[in-house]
Amino acid sequence: MSDKPIIIEDETPKAQSPFSEAWGMFRRNHAALVALFVLAVIVFMAIFGPLLYPTDPFEMVWAPFSPPGQEGFLLGTDYLGRDLLAMVINGAKVSLLIGLAAALVSIFIGVSIGALAGFYRGWVEELLMRITEFFQVLPTLLFSMVIVALFGASLPMITLAIGIVSWTAVARITRSEFLRIRELEYVMAARACGVSNTRLMFGVILPNALPPIIVQSALMVGSAILFEAGLSFLGLTDPNVVSWGQIIGSNRQYILDASYTVTIPGVAIFITVLAISLVGDGLNDALNPKLRQR
Repeated sequence: MSDKPIIIEDETPKAQSPFSEAWGMFRRNHAALVALFVLAVIVFMAIFGPLLYPTDPFEMVWAPFSPPGQEGFLLGTDYLGRDLLAMVINGAKVSLLIGLAAALVSIFIGVSIGALAGFYRGWVEELLMRITEFFQVLPTLLFSMVIVALFGASLPMITLAIGIVSWTAVARITRSEFLRIRELEYVMAARACGVSNTRLMFGVILPNALPPIIVQSALMVGSAILFEAGLSFLGLTDPNVVSWGQIIGSNRQYILDASYTVTIPGVAIFITVLAISLVGDGLNDALNPKLRQR
C-alpha cells in the first residue's frame, strides 16, 4: 500500500481583479475597442504630428484655396494660402486640451456641489440644487458667449466658459450616488469609528461613486470640443491659436467657395467626438456592475 499523500487540486476559479474584470468587459464591446484605437491615433497625431510634419500652420505656403492634393498639399490650403494639413495636425492638440481642461473644470464644480448636496442634505441640498437648476435652465451657448464677450476670447477664458456652463449633469449624478452610498453599512461603520465628514465624503464615498462620474466625464470631453467649435464658428475664438474650431471659424465665410476648408476640420471633430462617445459607452459597460453580471 502506497504511503504517498493524496493531493486534491483546488478547482475553485480565482477571483479576477476589478481592473481585469472591467477590461474584459470593455473588450467585448468591439465598437468601443475600435474607437479606443482611433482615439489613440488622434492623440499620437496631436503629440508627435508637429514633429513629423514640421510646417508652421500660420505660414502662407502657396496660393489661397488650392484644392486637396494640388501642388503637393494633401489637404489643400485655406483662404490665406496656409497648409491645411499643418493646421489640422497642430489644431488637434489644442482641441483635445480644451476638451480635457473644460471637462476637468466641470468635474471639479459638479463633484463639489453634488457631494455637498448628497452628503449633508437638508437646507444645503436645497440651496445647491436650486443653484444647479438655475444653471441648467440657462441657454448654455448664449451664457458662454456672454462670458467670452465680456472677458475676452482667450484660450483659458473659452475653456473656463465651457466648464462653467457644463457642470450640472456631473452634479446631479454625484448627488444621486452620494444619496445612495451614504446609507450603506460600510459608510455607517466608518462614521461610527469617528471618521471626519471630509474624509468620509472624499475618502470613502467618492471612490465608490466614481464609475458613473468617469463615464459622464468622458462624454463631456467630446461635448467641450463641439462647444469650442460652435463658439469659433460664431467668431468667438483666439485668432493666435490654431484649433479645429478656429479653422472652421476663420474659413466659415468661404464655405460655399471652398467647402473643404470647413469640411476637413469638421470631419476631424466628428471622428474624435464619435470615438470619445463610443469609448464612454464602453466604459459604461465595463464599470456598471449590473451589466457585468449578464
